[in-house]
Amino acid sequence: MLFISILILIVAMALHSNYIHSILITRIAAIIFIYAGALSLNAFYIQSIGSGIGIYSGLFHVTTVSQLLDTFIFLMGALILIAWPSITKVNSFKSQFIINNNKPENSNITAQRLSNAAEYSLIVLFSTLGASLLVSSADLISMYLSIELQSFGVYILSTLYRDSESSTSAGLKYFLLGGLSSCLILLGAGLIYSYTGLTNFESIYSIVSVSNSQSITQGLSLGLIIIIIGFLFKIAAAPLHHWSPDVYDDTPTIVTIWLTIMPKISIIIFLLELQSQIGLIENNVSISSMTSLLESVSSIYTQENTVYILKNLLLISSLLSLIIGTVVGLAQSRLKRLLAYSTISHIGFILLALAINSEQSVDSLIFYIIQYSITNLNTFLIILALGYILKNSILKNKNLNNSTLGNKGLETDIKFISELKGQFFSNPLLSISLTVCLFSMAGIPPLMGFFAKQFVLFSAIQSGYYFMAILGIIVSVISASYYLKIIKVLHSPITLVGDTELHIEVESQEFKPKTSDNDNINNSESMITNFHSFLISTLTLSIFFFVLKPSLLLNSTQLLSLSLFYY
Repeated sequence: MLFISILILIVAMALHSNYIHSILITRIAAIIFIYAGALSLNAFYIQSIGSGIGIYSGLFHVTTVSQLLDTFIFLMGALILIAWPSITKVNSFKSQFIINNNKPENSNITAQRLSNAAEYSLIVLFSTLGASLLVSSADLISMYLSIELQSFGVYILSTLYRDSESSTSAGLKYFLLGGLSSCLILLGAGLIYSYTGLTNFESIYSIVSVSNSQSITQGLSLGLIIIIIGFLFKIAAAPLHHWSPDVYDDTPTIVTIWLTIMPKISIIIFLLELQSQIGLIENNVSISSMTSLLESVSSIYTQENTVYILKNLLLISSLLSLIIGTVVGLAQSRLKRLLAYSTISHIGFILLALAINSEQSVDSLIFYIIQYSITNLNTFLIILALGYILKNSILKNKNLNNSTLGNKGLETDIKFISELKGQFFSNPLLSISLTVCLFSMAGIPPLMGFFAKQFVLFSAIQSGYYFMAILGIIVSVISASYYLKIIKVLHSPITLVGDTELHIEVESQEFKPKTSDNDNINNSESMITNFHSFLISTLTLSIFFFVLKPSLLLNSTQLLSLSLFYY
């Protein structure tokens, strides 16, 4: 359905490009996501969905987990897209302001951005289609094409501000390093194909199960390990994380939301199904084509050489992610770089639950992914809203000149933590909402993030991973300090010297706009759409009051966990 909708939208844009507003296309794309999610939920009536259904000649394998997570991916994509019209409103106002002051070169830049807003919605649709396909992949070809379809869309989104040097640099860096991780995935798939001559997981099982060749098993094991390393690179797990802070910091905030949530969900769910099936092999249980592939490995090649290598690989990456994401994050003064290291720390908790591979750990993993996505989405939406308000206030009070508007005014991102100083006194509701999200990330009870970390650590203790559990508690306490640093700046009063604010540095010259331009500025003070505000309030309340009614979400994650072990 999503692919057909993309084709229809492309044809509609080609035929009526001058008549369809970019905001309308963005909203149509959000509706497509919601409808696709509804169709995924509607397919739950199929009785045999628990054991999975192979479609498209075995290229994809649909299970209960893949269906529900598809629905969640589509819902998150719709919510992220809904925030995009706010950018268009800001750019529309500034475009009018620039045109009124006779700056054709700046107006051309703004017009170009407005005309490309619709294409960005299409790119988001393509990227989400790749994420959805990756969750259900059951073939080496479909796996690689799905991850590339998702990744290329994100590469383009990273260069949203094409006239910005930092944004272009971030997109190029992300493309080059993302290409390196794709090469690793392709290398692993090529090794498996070279030793077996097959790409479908079930077919690979069939040939390996009747063969006693050690070379086939060794090549299969090596290829599988390289594929997992490539996926760890994609989700910025340590020590393969160096690209993420730079890319997150230089890309626009609306794209950073996408980078921190969407690519990680699909890859983690793919690794979840892979690792869960490894656990079933240890118990001599066969459930699916991927399980059959890994069972053939463990039946000929010992567990110490295959299963435990993969588990130890995840544990080492989890250990380094927890340490690096926490310690290096303490020294950050730029907001999105700090949140990037925070994301690396969260990936450490996710990989810990993934490596444990018990019923309770899988339950905690799915719950952690859901709360991580909700909390990060709300955090970046609030930062985006504060950026709109802060930059509009600077435009209004400082009366920037034309050249400043053309180059820096269009970038509404908040770069430094110090820019948030005093926002509690001017925007108390947004500040309180951001505080709730940061406390949830730190694991402060009774917020949703506290229960997510508690479940992961409890499953680690229950499975005997005492060192990792103690380390997780220590890094949670340490990481709370840099979240509190943001909260402290947020609630600190602004220091004034005369009429000058010390925490804001703005380039300004003597320029006084016309009366009509002042009216435009005053009328554009509300840069945030009503739905943007409603979405922030809804997500904040869900994080804050989760403790009052947790059974719905917890029961759902528990049923999904059991479905992986007891088809």
